[in-house]
Amino acid sequence: MTFTIALVGNPNCGKTMMFNKLTGSNQRVGNWPGVTIDKKVGRIRGTDDLELVDLPGVYSLSPYTPEEIVSRNFLVEERPDAVLNIVDATNLERNLYLTLQILDTGIPTVVALNMMDIVEKQGDSIDVKGLSKKLGCPVVPVSALKGIGIDELVGEVGKAIDNKAVSEPVPLGERVEASISIAESALKGKVPDQSIRWYAVKMVEGDVTLSEEYPDVKSGIADEVSALEKDLDDDADSIIADARYNAISGIIDGNVKKSKKNHEDSFSDKVDRIVTHRILGIPIFIGVLGVLFLGIIGYGDIVGIGTYCTDWLNEFIGGLIESANAWCDENGVNPILQGLLVDGIMSGVGAVIGFLPQMLILFLGMCILEDVGYMARVAFIMDRVFRFFGLSGKSFIPVLVGTGCGVPGIMASRTIESERDRRITAMTVTFIPCGAKLPVIAMIAGALFGGNGLVAIFSYVLGVVCVLVSGIILKKWKSLSGTPTPFIMELPPYHVPSVINVLKAVIDRGWAFVKNAGTIILLSCVVLWFLMSFDTSFNYIGANATSDSILQIIGEAICVVFVPLGWGNEWELTVGTITGLIAKENIVGTFGVLYGIEAGESGEGLESVLAAALTPAAGLGFLAFNLICAPCFAAIGAMRRELGNWRSTAFAVLYQCMLAYGVSLMIYAFGSIILGTEVGIGSLIAAVVALVILAYFMLMKDPFHQNGGKAIGDSQ
Repeated sequence: MTFTIALVGNPNCGKTMMFNKLTGSNQRVGNWPGVTIDKKVGRIRGTDDLELVDLPGVYSLSPYTPEEIVSRNFLVEERPDAVLNIVDATNLERNLYLTLQILDTGIPTVVALNMMDIVEKQGDSIDVKGLSKKLGCPVVPVSALKGIGIDELVGEVGKAIDNKAVSEPVPLGERVEASISIAESALKGKVPDQSIRWYAVKMVEGDVTLSEEYPDVKSGIADEVSALEKDLDDDADSIIADARYNAISGIIDGNVKKSKKNHEDSFSDKVDRIVTHRILGIPIFIGVLGVLFLGIIGYGDIVGIGTYCTDWLNEFIGGLIESANAWCDENGVNPILQGLLVDGIMSGVGAVIGFLPQMLILFLGMCILEDVGYMARVAFIMDRVFRFFGLSGKSFIPVLVGTGCGVPGIMASRTIESERDRRITAMTVTFIPCGAKLPVIAMIAGALFGGNGLVAIFSYVLGVVCVLVSGIILKKWKSLSGTPTPFIMELPPYHVPSVINVLKAVIDRGWAFVKNAGTIILLSCVVLWFLMSFDTSFNYIGANATSDSILQIIGEAICVVFVPLGWGNEWELTVGTITGLIAKENIVGTFGVLYGIEAGESGEGLESVLAAALTPAAGLGFLAFNLICAPCFAAIGAMRRELGNWRSTAFAVLYQCMLAYGVSLMIYAFGSIILGTEVGIGSLIAAVVALVILAYFMLMKDPFHQNGGKAIGDSQ
């Protein structure tokens, strides 16, 4: 028999680290039914019958966010055999608010006091036995980071399941308890007896979902709730919240002793005075990213470690391709099969895989910054910027997630309570370069700018600017109008990153990239090779033939659209942009097929061919277009799930493409003037028009307030 344990805790309490520590590699990841939120399940190491389910990090069990709904439904409806509640021991007051709600469900619960090593380092002390007595459930001091107390914790969970020990609810005060008792009587026979306390508290506080589900109970206790609000001079929801915090104060009192040392002098506080400074915070963040990207890609004559590794890997792959080509020639392999193997598969996939070292190093840097606790500070300091442009700092969290992959970045927008902010964030988060776009950035930087890491910084700054500008523009539509939601976030203390967690995150992201290259990109390269190797009569003409291939005919028919952007005369660039809709790294794979790793009779490399085809301004415009325009099909599908219908999704994709075109046009035209390169008068006029249109939409008054403007992309 398998027993199910729910792993529950606040965000940033160390829950993910604890899950990894308890399960190791015995994990599987899926999605909760009906929502695009990760569902992680794993078997606890050293056991045969304990299955751990990692619930989304939440602050309460109120049905306001998708995460809270998932956690609440699992606890109340699925009723696991036990709950393992991870609590940040450095912030008991905030974390125990969720603990009291969990105890109300009547499920055997074990509380893990995480980060006890930090508590001891700060000179504080917690009476674990006293805390356990007050809560009425086992409390185990642990450190997920250092692996302290893990065995004892698993043992207590096993005992809780065997004994089915349910703690007595923590009293919330005589007057509140009287109302809860009346609600319990009204709910008798309508809900499970084990969790009637939880239902009763929620009914008293006016839980919207339960009030709709049990309207008779709501009306039956309406007079009592009104009397409660009158007696305590507040609304019921606030009364329950105050009662919980009063109960928490009683639990902590006498069981937690703070050091005489002022906590404002802690290491985290000293660092935060600098990195979260109102003026210095953002420049420091840009500097951190600059150091990261310059270290990866390089600057001037200084070769970054990522570029060095990438150059070596590309040389190795190029050698393999030459050897494969020579072997096929020597053994009389069929020309079509040889072309498929060398020009299609090896050149296409090899061009993408060649950038893997840069991606892995970027992932490593990002994961370290996240694990240290710095990325939480970035979301905090960016709130001031985002709020000025009509968005909340909560929108920056999906942006950070999106640096790894746009799909989870879009999915992360579900953590935003405001429907308006959530929709705008889902529509714009893919402006930030994800891991799949890094090969494109590196390719343009290497081809046109000598591998300058400033191109990467430009790309990420451009993405953030587009998100901010979109916050101003999109809020002018009825369905997206409104004010930003307040941003509340706990800042975890800084700590040394876990080597295991960081490496696991890097390997997971790297493997996802490699798997993509071995499936989607491989298939795309095969299709591209076929289209470029056969003419319209399906005669094999070879990948390097001068005759018109099917692909060239298609590309030349479409490329006229991009002539004003400075790269419409090269049909290969147009084809690369289109195939980027399948997967953004596919752009590099496409050029690998079209140009080859070693292209041309003179043996010019891919970057040399691009340098001959693009001016620096046109290259930046090409890069900008592919960073901002519609994302890959997988991200579009995720956007469809978040926006709710295809009409809104089509509006989002159209907006992304139009913005990308305008930005690319301006970069090419104005950049050409700055750099002293030739630019057509038509492109220059079009760029000025694009700038005027962009300025108009940013400065115009909100049409919703002016004339009740129709909501573009609305389902009605």
